[in-house]
Amino acid sequence: MSHHVSSPARLEAFSDGVIAVIITIMVLELKVPHQDGIAGLYAVLPIFGVYAISFAFTGIYWINHHHLVHRTEEADELILYANLFFLFCLSLLPFFTSYVLEKKLDSFSVALYIGSMIITGFSFLLLRLSIARRLRSAGKLEAQDTSVQHKHWYSLFVYVVSLFLAFAHPQVALGLCALVTVIWITPTTGVKPREPADNIHFDRG
Repeated sequence: MSHHVSSPARLEAFSDGVIAVIITIMVLELKVPHQDGIAGLYAVLPIFGVYAISFAFTGIYWINHHHLVHRTEEADELILYANLFFLFCLSLLPFFTSYVLEKKLDSFSVALYIGSMIITGFSFLLLRLSIARRLRSAGKLEAQDTSVQHKHWYSLFVYVVSLFLAFAHPQVALGLCALVTVIWITPTTGVKPREPADNIHFDRG
């Protein structure tokens, strides 16, 4: 089996286009309220809140994707397919955003919405691991890369907790999801500074 590698620039350009379309689709869900005045504005506040979470969720992934892809100089098949899977999962977010708004943030719809976040987060973790594999084989894996992976796992754990919490307290669950988004505004927040991690990785066990 051939091991084709290419520049990550093409991967990133394609991903930028897909993410831009995803955000465009989501904004189309914003509708003018039927009520006039303050009452109408108050009625659409939950819609704006969910849209803000979805927009931030997608936008932060765009930033982290840029940060991650720039860690490698080559993209092999594994990275390309992992990236496609991530984009597929992220492209489902507009549907689940529309669904949770249509169902007026009931417990089940919020749980599905958070479930889509978990799937997207896991798919991005696969992309992260595939790039880490490439970096490791090139001797360029750093301590920061491993630390960010741990941060990613912790974030997925919070999402899972939010999923179960959604059945009893959907608004609180959405708040936890928003908190996870905030901690990823800067990809390296809360992780170790960059140091060569080859020795750390191979000395285990």
